[in-house]
Amino acid sequence: MEASEGHITTPPPPPPAPYTLPPSSYASEDIIFCIDTDSECLKEMKVGGPAGPFTRLDTMKQSILMFINAKLAINSDHRFAFCAIGKNTYWLQKDFSSRSDFAFIAFTKITELSSSDQADLTQLFRAAAHEAKKSRAQNRILRLVLLYCRSSVTPYHRWPVTEKLFTLDVMYLHDKPGPENCPQKVYDALVDTLEQVSEYEGYIFETGQGLPRIIFRHMCVLLSHPQQRCVQDDIDIPKSLTRKPPASETTTGSEVQGSSQ
Repeated sequence: MEASEGHITTPPPPPPAPYTLPPSSYASEDIIFCIDTDSECLKEMKVGGPAGPFTRLDTMKQSILMFINAKLAINSDHRFAFCAIGKNTYWLQKDFSSRSDFAFIAFTKITELSSSDQADLTQLFRAAAHEAKKSRAQNRILRLVLLYCRSSVTPYHRWPVTEKLFTLDVMYLHDKPGPENCPQKVYDALVDTLEQVSEYEGYIFETGQGLPRIIFRHMCVLLSHPQQRCVQDDIDIPKSLTRKPPASETTTGSEVQGSSQ
């Protein structure tokens, strides 16, 4: 195109370069499940099973088993260990393994089911950090999944916030707010803890509805690899299922006319 007198034409900008994702590898995970064994874990869920009502502890066990089998189906190199937190933190299965049946063995070692007015996570983080260093030496990463179920006991820790050696995920099961509990305060403390100690993007989910399916749904999201995660605020899965309207038994006049021709 020729420029008219007094005007200068500029060529159109080049098209944007296509988006490319450079290839990269992701480390296999060593995952520690920490089960809260406070007496609140024995509270019943709203939905039971053939053998009777489900407790929070039953639901936590089932969700962990579902997680392990799904995670191993994605990558059989992932490994798992188990611990519990009551008045203190103690190991249920310290040696990491890719065998899903080791979870059943670990669950049989849960014995400390008593109330406690404090939840110090320092010992738990110290144990996770120790294992994380060994995982790094094997080109692996460590994740700690805390399943917490106390509605009135705010967790705390004395772990240095500058030392981020593992990723922390939290599943929080709680009662509805009331005069004797403060789940919002507990939840806020867990959020702060996650942000302070987690190496990669950590996720936290909570439910006070007492429905196992909600916990299973959240555990499905936790299957995501920490090195591949978006920030939690950007999560738009799982999608809500919309009910398909029933087929109408009546037809419009145009449809009747079309069918008769």
